[in-house]
Amino acid sequence: MPRQKKPIVVYFWNTPNGQKISIMLEEVGLPYELRAVDINAGAQFAPAFLEISPNNKIPAIVDPDGPGGKPVSIFESGAILSYLGDKTGKFIGETPVERIAINEWLFWQVGGLGPMSGQANHFRNAAPVKIDYGVERYTSEVTRLFGVLERQLEGRAFIAGPYSIADIATWPWVRLWKGLGQDIEAYPKLRAWLERVGARDAVGRGMAAGKALAKIAPHTVVPPPTATQSR
Repeated sequence: MPRQKKPIVVYFWNTPNGQKISIMLEEVGLPYELRAVDINAGAQFAPAFLEISPNNKIPAIVDPDGPGGKPVSIFESGAILSYLGDKTGKFIGETPVERIAINEWLFWQVGGLGPMSGQANHFRNAAPVKIDYGVERYTSEVTRLFGVLERQLEGRAFIAGPYSIADIATWPWVRLWKGLGQDIEAYPKLRAWLERVGARDAVGRGMAAGKALAKIAPHTVVPPPTATQSR
């Protein structure tokens, strides 16, 4: 693994998508610095932040020691996890077949479980007006997706075989099962996986980092260092 000369800057809010990245960085042991982007205050729409995250979403990172030793910015949680896995050679599989399976489940999370869970959470817990159709539609889809995971975990300790970025991407969302209208007791294999991943020291550290940032700077936004961008 290359020596990291300067910390990776993570533009972060303490949500499941942000937590994926702090967990991954703890797992791979790279130095990093969290910078708050208060999405409740609309900070994600600031022009400086849009320079590195044009879809106005967290997380995003700036790696001062990117490819060729040059700075690089990356947005989208799945792309960041893949990048960090490639950079360190960790949690991306040791064979092409393992890598295929890990990517399948990483894309499953970012394209399915994450968005559907976000919508379920919104309609169940945040919508100003309760819309029964929205509650039923997205809760039912999360139920289906939890069932997919339950079947996938038959005979497996982790989602795609070895512990990987697929698990790191998925765990912060599944842990919200209660607010998503799910009964974790109905998914014994998923429950065991949730506990297994949550017991990892790096997972605990990654979660703690986000909580600490929220306490220190709940409404602070540090603009991206635009001079370091490669694009």
